[in-house]
Amino acid sequence: MNWEQSARVTLPGLLKMRVAGERIAMLTAYDASFAALLERAGVDAMLVGDSLGMVVKGGRDTLAVSLEEACYHTRCVAAGAGRALVIADLPFGSYQAGPEQAMGAAARLMASGAQMVKLEGGEAMAATVRFLTERGVPVCAHTGLMPQAVYQTGGYRVRGKSEGEADAIRRSALVFEAAGAALVFLECVPRGLGKLVTESLKRARTVGIGAGPDCDGQILVCYDALGITPGQLPRFVRNFMDGMGVLEDAVRRYVSAVKSGEFPAAEHSY
Repeated sequence: MNWEQSARVTLPGLLKMRVAGERIAMLTAYDASFAALLERAGVDAMLVGDSLGMVVKGGRDTLAVSLEEACYHTRCVAAGAGRALVIADLPFGSYQAGPEQAMGAAARLMASGAQMVKLEGGEAMAATVRFLTERGVPVCAHTGLMPQAVYQTGGYRVRGKSEGEADAIRRSALVFEAAGAALVFLECVPRGLGKLVTESLKRARTVGIGAGPDCDGQILVCYDALGITPGQLPRFVRNFMDGMGVLEDAVRRYVSAVKSGEFPAAEHSY
């Protein structure tokens, strides 16, 4: 079926996928052309990630991405996406001052074409999540490794190895769900913790990146999954372009591997 004729992916539909036994396949996107390609390949949702600060702008971290840049890239992706759900990251500094600031930033991203916003943080962000969701803004909460906090937490490393840290991550996920978050991103945590958090949540769905195969869905940075990003990649990345001649076929390979449970395998988990 042509993607333009396919039914649009809605948030309620995404949440029902667990009941149907179907995994959520997500990738990041930053422009209209890639968004259209991901659509044709069957991706369920796209994240306009602040990872653009590293893979598009060439920075060392995600912190220099502005709200204006996030809105610009969201407009680009929304222009190419006709079916998949579009999620946009709230950039560093655009929501940490409080719920009102977060609402202003979220409103700008949604006016740019986002259908959900994502924010990072622990239990302290629960009030912001609740403020947004009570005002009609769908929220994805991000815990585990939080790229916007790497200079506070000691860099890009696996989180949740200790009992105390694992308990804090699980508790954050439960608090986010209670506050109204529909999705919970788990980044760089042991697969056992990814499984535990997924099983602990009743309504919200988990999306893992380096969190093992038991999450409700998976996401990768699209440039990582297609072998475009230079340098050494994280352990959880698989190059789906390897052995493929066409980008769209590589994305189809990724979607198929997520749906079947083939990816992530043991070598992509902590």
